[in-house]
Amino acid sequence: MSAPRDKIGYLSEIEIFQDLSPREIQEIDRITTISQVQKGKVFYRPEETGEVLFILKAGRVQLYRISTEGKKLVITTLGPGTLFGEMALLGQQMHNAFAEAIEDCHICVMSRNDLERLFLNKPMVALRVLEITGRRLREAEKRLEDMAFKGIPARLASLLLRVRLEQNSDDIKGLTHQDLAETVGTYRETATQVLNDLKVQGLIEIGRKRIMILDPVRLQAVAES
Repeated sequence: MSAPRDKIGYLSEIEIFQDLSPREIQEIDRITTISQVQKGKVFYRPEETGEVLFILKAGRVQLYRISTEGKKLVITTLGPGTLFGEMALLGQQMHNAFAEAIEDCHICVMSRNDLERLFLNKPMVALRVLEITGRRLREAEKRLEDMAFKGIPARLASLLLRVRLEQNSDDIKGLTHQDLAETVGTYRETATQVLNDLKVQGLIEIGRKRIMILDPVRLQAVAES
């Protein structure tokens, strides 16, 4: 992924900064860093300390935990515009999680002190942050509901439909069967069997790190079952 051609222009495109003037964006430029994180890099680990807010501008990030038995549990996969990090101020805490770039990413980083000053000076930024964190909370509640009340086929169908919306395409790319299994809380073999069942029903086609949704209406019916 190429570097931003102009950091100030790049910052102005981030959702929470869109109400700021050019001069205010220059101040944000002074107090933030934008990091390029290559696909596959773990850039946050449970042992790290310090309150930092990450703003994902481009790419996708996976947050996950490792159990004492060594099993990986995916907490969530984040797309552009998402806020995350170890910052109790926003209720945004990693809770002993790893953060890994599953695509090449551009990530804006802010400290707690800088964010507090920004909120005091620009309440509109705080409102935008609340909107974004509220959306994420609703999404997390929906995933918990699926995990508690739905079987594996319904969970996988819901996940495929959610990723379809995120990628704005019926052609879902970049997810392995292992990724899907870890996200819905099952074994890879089980996820593969369910995907094959959906394929036999004519709802999806399966390729290498690629799933084509052929019938979203019937897949939605599976997700709601």
